[in-house]
Amino acid sequence: MSRVGEPEGSADLRLVPLALAAWAAAACAVGVTGWWTLAGVTVCLAGAVALLTPVLARRFDGSVGGPDVPGASRVAPGWRLRATACAGVLLCAAAGAASAGLHAADLRRGPVPALAREYGRAQVEVTVTSDPRLTRPQVRGNAMAPVSVVLDGEVTRVERPDGAAHRTRAPVLLIVPPGEGREEWLRLLPSTRLRVGARLALPLRSGDPFAAVLKVDGGGPPRIIGQPSAPQRTAGELRAGLRRATEGLAPDARALLPGLVVGDTSRIGPDLRGAFEATDLTHLLAVSGSNLSVVLLLLIGRPGRAHQVERGGLAPRLGLSLRATAVAGGALTLAFVVVCRPDPSVLRAAACGLVVLLAIGTGRRRSLIPALAAAVLVLVLYDPWLARSYGFLLSVLATGSLLTVAPRWSDALRRRGVPGRLAEALGAALAAQAVCAPVVVVFAARVSLVAIPANLFAELAVAPATVLGFAALALAQVWEPAAVGAAWLAGWPAGWIAGVARAGGELPGAQLAWPDGWWGGLALALLTGLVLLGARRLPYRGWIAAVVAALLFLVVVRPVPLTRWATGWPPPGWVFAMCQVGQGDATVLAAGGDAAVVVDAGPDPVPVDRCLRELGVRRVPLLVLTHFHADHVAGLTGVLRGRSVGAIQTTGLEEPPAQAAFVRRTAAAARVPLVRAVPGEQRRVGALEWRVLWPPAGSGGLAGGANDASVTLLVRAAGGLSLLLLGDLEPPAQRALLRSSPGLGPVDVLKVAHHGSAHQDPGLIRAARPRLALVSAGSDNPYGHPAPRTVEALRAGGARVLRTDRDGAIAVVGAGRGLVAVPRGR
Repeated sequence: MSRVGEPEGSADLRLVPLALAAWAAAACAVGVTGWWTLAGVTVCLAGAVALLTPVLARRFDGSVGGPDVPGASRVAPGWRLRATACAGVLLCAAAGAASAGLHAADLRRGPVPALAREYGRAQVEVTVTSDPRLTRPQVRGNAMAPVSVVLDGEVTRVERPDGAAHRTRAPVLLIVPPGEGREEWLRLLPSTRLRVGARLALPLRSGDPFAAVLKVDGGGPPRIIGQPSAPQRTAGELRAGLRRATEGLAPDARALLPGLVVGDTSRIGPDLRGAFEATDLTHLLAVSGSNLSVVLLLLIGRPGRAHQVERGGLAPRLGLSLRATAVAGGALTLAFVVVCRPDPSVLRAAACGLVVLLAIGTGRRRSLIPALAAAVLVLVLYDPWLARSYGFLLSVLATGSLLTVAPRWSDALRRRGVPGRLAEALGAALAAQAVCAPVVVVFAARVSLVAIPANLFAELAVAPATVLGFAALALAQVWEPAAVGAAWLAGWPAGWIAGVARAGGELPGAQLAWPDGWWGGLALALLTGLVLLGARRLPYRGWIAAVVAALLFLVVVRPVPLTRWATGWPPPGWVFAMCQVGQGDATVLAAGGDAAVVVDAGPDPVPVDRCLRELGVRRVPLLVLTHFHADHVAGLTGVLRGRSVGAIQTTGLEEPPAQAAFVRRTAAAARVPLVRAVPGEQRRVGALEWRVLWPPAGSGGLAGGANDASVTLLVRAAGGLSLLLLGDLEPPAQRALLRSSPGLGPVDVLKVAHHGSAHQDPGLIRAARPRLALVSAGSDNPYGHPAPRTVEALRAGGARVLRTDRDGAIAVVGAGRGLVAVPRGR
């Protein structure tokens, strides 16, 4: 047993190469065919035998006195150790590849993958293996993709349409379409047995850990043929109790606290999730090792103290022995896994915690590096699909950096005069970000510039929120008023964490675009290494650090005057701007000062919010939504975020109904009134005035549906600049508009209808005769927008054509002879 003050010594790294070998072999084997895996396992085993034969022969010769083996006596002790280590690496690689090969083979044999290859239908019995979850809302074309219920399961019986039945075991992904039974599906617990009719399809990617994707027939409630197990029912009751206890909290705290405590993210909307992604705080939603650490901290004390005296926390105060402490910690860890579900980060945290508890129970000193390596080795052999999980990789990298890099960096910061606690927190945040950022860019194509300060500020509230949240979880089953009180207390730190995420995510320079894929990750890793090397080699100067910090602050905050001076965007005196929002529409009319009239919100809140911030728009007297297609209204929350909006004006045709309901719901939540556009209506804000030309009253019978009901505006801005904004009008409505507005003459700027599609009325183009024709379209969109013949027709009429898919955001400056279009560039 170690004593107080005894030095820890160098880290024990012997298990690290074994874990890495098993991890790498499993990652390779799950994506190749069985024969390649068999060949790899054979080569590794043969290599291990070749290395171990002289070592074992020498040991046998020396201990038993057996016959001499040629060359055995010449085996040096150092070589024996190296040979044994290399053989261990090869054996672990063989074990990882074999485990992965066996798991992958299960996905390619049996009736389930055979039916999936045929896209066949079947009646199947499925055991649920995960919590149900909803797909994220996405815009596809002009509509929102339906939000479906998704859950993991294991098929145990398959009945073909011809009546043939088979017993099997195959992991699958179930997709349940929208329907009346959604709430019943969302209440399902793991281990529940179902009988469903479904069409089977192959997974989208060969590396997915599913034998098939089951697209469940209809949207009715599930047919339950077996109730969940007792532990899962208990876990479900605990999670439901926590949700009940948090019902009365503020929206962000209500959504975040169950996710922070047990990983229940069902209440977290896209807006809050996007803020956590922008600030690299999503690990707080993944129930990582920090959650378990906070719980075990109360029992066994701080890890550093446990290593020295192996006593701390509440255990000695309760009179628990070492072994009793280990048993209690093991029970807590098991309960943690059951309640939080066995996600990769939870399994890694639990396995590492059990190894540490075993060390405490036996009274032996262990460093956490072997514990982490043992956790990785056991988990990869148990579930080889973790070897290809980004979440698992990030979890292990973050933990490894906190155990190896962070202490050294904290010491270096202390030597430079940083206070002890701050140096410890800053060293941990820097280390985790340095090793994890290159992996994040592989799949996210971005680097968060606010991750380190966001993590520092959020970490202040993680421990109290977690402890109080677990208290509410436990109390909800015995005394609900006390649980509500604990949840109310936990809501304060949880709200703080959400506030940090929102404040950081809303900063203009919170994220930096970066090339994705492994080449992008490698480039960022090399850049990080060069920065660290330079920081280590250069002499430390306080003023240099202050200048670097000030520059980073300006890059993140991006004050509008400074940004305009540095980039030229937005150009001084801009009158009209077309935001780059992808395949959708969002345009802005300057109304003086920080006010602007916004026409359409695009398909995504993030780009329109960023565009308005860059333009310096803080007040929106009127937001016009030309029609209710998703590529024009789905970004509504981005316009509302952090701005005062006077009113939202819409068309009279509420089609599609779901998106019209979304607008009404969002406007009501923001307490912004909705008004209908009336033909002939005229409005004025400062020097900006406009008239509604379309749609006519009673436009429900228009042939083009929602497109032909687009609100169309004729605008006159400062300096006499004239603009015609056509929404998504189709040719029949364009011709009707021309007939109903005989006085419509040439305009300076034309917002081309329907993203520049081929469906344009030549007569309207001739009547408008624009000097500038602006098209909002997404890069590489599948519709071919803008159509080449539309662009040619506009140019033939004398217009200069600019398009957001190539030119980026576009601003219009001046009027008359001084009319200029300024593209920002992509």
